[in-house]
Amino acid sequence: MARLYSLLLYLALPVLLLRLIWRGRYASAYRERWRERLGFYGRRPLRAGIWLHAVSVGEVQAAAPLIRHLLDRYPAAGLLVTTTTPTGAERLRGLFADAVHHLYTPFDLTPIMNRFLDAAGPRLAVVMETEIWPNMLSACERRGIPVVLANARLSARSAKGYARLGDFTGETLRRFAAIGAQGPADAARFRALGAPAARVRVTGNLKFDVRRPGSMLDQAEALRRLWGIQRPIWVAASTHEGEEEPILDAHRQVLDRLPAALLVLVPRHPERFERVAALIERRGFGLARRAAGKPCNERISVFLGDTMGELPAFLAAGDAAFIGGSLVPTGGHNLLEAAAEGVPVAVGPHVFNFAQITELMVREGAAVQVRDAQALAHCMQKWLGDATLRSRIGEQGRRVVRANQGALRRLSELLDGVCENDPGISSGNGKFSAMERSRPSG
Repeated sequence: MARLYSLLLYLALPVLLLRLIWRGRYASAYRERWRERLGFYGRRPLRAGIWLHAVSVGEVQAAAPLIRHLLDRYPAAGLLVTTTTPTGAERLRGLFADAVHHLYTPFDLTPIMNRFLDAAGPRLAVVMETEIWPNMLSACERRGIPVVLANARLSARSAKGYARLGDFTGETLRRFAAIGAQGPADAARFRALGAPAARVRVTGNLKFDVRRPGSMLDQAEALRRLWGIQRPIWVAASTHEGEEEPILDAHRQVLDRLPAALLVLVPRHPERFERVAALIERRGFGLARRAAGKPCNERISVFLGDTMGELPAFLAAGDAAFIGGSLVPTGGHNLLEAAAEGVPVAVGPHVFNFAQITELMVREGAAVQVRDAQALAHCMQKWLGDATLRSRIGEQGRRVVRANQGALRRLSELLDGVCENDPGISSGNGKFSAMERSRPSG
């Protein structure tokens, strides 16, 4: 099965590279540094003791508390973060600037992975959430590099898919030094698929360990002045293809009840900004774009968030929020950034990527799940028209977030245990042994 996996990936490689070129038509960053995905770096990248992999914006945001911990706990190690998407890279730069080094994720083929490991030389690998790469795990095992699956989640649907691969899945999971699962159900699924029970621990969900930047309040207040202090404002965050149309339909209904209302619409992927702007104008809405920096007067009914890294501030400045990727079968995105700010949250029916969080939030009265645009419009009309109701739901969201924090501490303990058990890592003084350093390329 391992050979078949590699063969299929070799056959898919031209398609993957062509996809980068195609996506580069709309976002030039996909065309840049593409050699890194094949394990070619020109000059060698930073020799980093710790390698952390996070796919895109959501995983980078979730990993932020852990990255801060690793920088504090192992200051001499050097931290390399890989992402698959340029938006993830941009978010990483926004959060940490030059404190960590970034490379694009190498494809999971043995020669490519070997080139990457030769160049980076990590002593510990931390993989976020659901990234399970057989060839990477095998290459790390041969080199004695422990790999930890952190903030790990595994839906029932994904578990069924992995189960069809039989022993190959169990063999792959047994290569993890440890798995820090988000919840008991995730842990049970990993064990059922063959992960050694002693290596699987429930550490909780890092997304609850939200840390508000010190400048967030000032950013939110500045945005609110830009949008209009007295206007009812709702934020549609991280929307995907096929969602903007029903969201704009819902906003039309909101305007019928609340003519001064403003929709802040934030597409998930920057390559879609122009298309979404054109859609808004075709629908006859007054449009202002964040990137243009123009005032948002009373004739503006939709504000397009076409910049990167500002979504948390947009959410904090709004009165209510809808989290995208959930009206279409994408699986949803993180509700907790809005909830931590005391903003009531609505989601659509497709939330399988955040099923446990959504179930908890809805059960505790901290969020509402809607079926369609009609239900979304009704929800926003009710919330935007009732400040007392908004405040009650928002406070419930804050309470749920606070009650479920602590994942960072438990995951840190798990990682420290792995480091102590590895002869190549010195945990006593927080320093990794035998570090080489050189300037990265690109």
